[in-house]
Amino acid sequence: MALLSDLINLDLSETTDKIIVEYIWIDGTGLGLRSKARTIPKAVKDPSELPKWNYDGSSTGQAPGEDSEVILYPQAIFRDPFRRGNNILVMCDAYTPAGEPIPTNKRYNAAKIFNHPDVVAEEPWYGIEQEYTLLQKDVTWPLGWPVGGFPGPQGPYYCGIGADKAFGRDIVDSHYKACLYAGINISGINGEVMPGQWEFQVGPSVGISAGDEVWVARYILERITEIAGVVLSFDPKPIPGDWNGAGAHTNYSTKSMRNDGGFEVIKKAISKLGLKHKEHIAAYGEGNERRLTGRHETASIDRFSWGVANRGASVRVGRDTEKEGKGYFEDRRPASNMDPYVVTSMVAETTIIWKP
Repeated sequence: MALLSDLINLDLSETTDKIIVEYIWIDGTGLGLRSKARTIPKAVKDPSELPKWNYDGSSTGQAPGEDSEVILYPQAIFRDPFRRGNNILVMCDAYTPAGEPIPTNKRYNAAKIFNHPDVVAEEPWYGIEQEYTLLQKDVTWPLGWPVGGFPGPQGPYYCGIGADKAFGRDIVDSHYKACLYAGINISGINGEVMPGQWEFQVGPSVGISAGDEVWVARYILERITEIAGVVLSFDPKPIPGDWNGAGAHTNYSTKSMRNDGGFEVIKKAISKLGLKHKEHIAAYGEGNERRLTGRHETASIDRFSWGVANRGASVRVGRDTEKEGKGYFEDRRPASNMDPYVVTSMVAETTIIWKP
């Protein structure tokens, strides 16, 4: 085993300029990530320096067997915390050989929205709170829970410490450092209300980079859980009953909201979100109706509401924002399994471009 870890940690830069690039993409489920690696002659700084590549889309639910080639376009580069050195991870999106974005390529449309002059002028900032659940590998039951049984009720676990309250901290801490190493703007972590559930936050990130960073942070997390022999779940309500679900609260501000008088801009934006509640809910993740029940710090899925410091509302405005008359707000509706490209671009489109 010692030799194995020596080989994994070999420093290639002593003997070659070649680097390993891990190409990452989203598969046909819209949530699963796939990746494969190739050798490039030398280190690169920009995704445009990387070659396009292809994969067998018939094996990922993204193309028919008789015309199975899907083309990967490199979009965002991160340092590789697993291989280190000059090796990199690259987030890609997927196209047909004719250059058309395939249906599961949600990044393409998001980039169009973020390149819209009105959106560019507003510099949208995002902070995404990604909740997730760690499961025991062979029984798909949360980490630290007695197999087939339940731990004590919620209360001591949120931001908790101790062997009977915090389960999987080694995974969470390695993920935190790996993300910082990769160049992801990860801003914090905490234990969540349900035992075995955790959260990391990405942001503030501007525009399309919020989606790239959340996807690569998810990728790194799943690679770490793979090493640890633990299963990662983004199900919005992994355990039915009196347990908190898992969301991806999306904090958002524009230049006008951050400037003096911003609270008025925030109120207008929130009222626009209210008018499009149904469309947003439809795009905010699968199985979200099991989570948005009006209990466990959620608003009901059927009714749009907002409030200051209210965790039971669809949209929450912080006390500081109210007090200073400017700042940001939090859309609490997105589920943990939402696509960050879809949610971030939709919020920008509704609040900046759309004229009701």
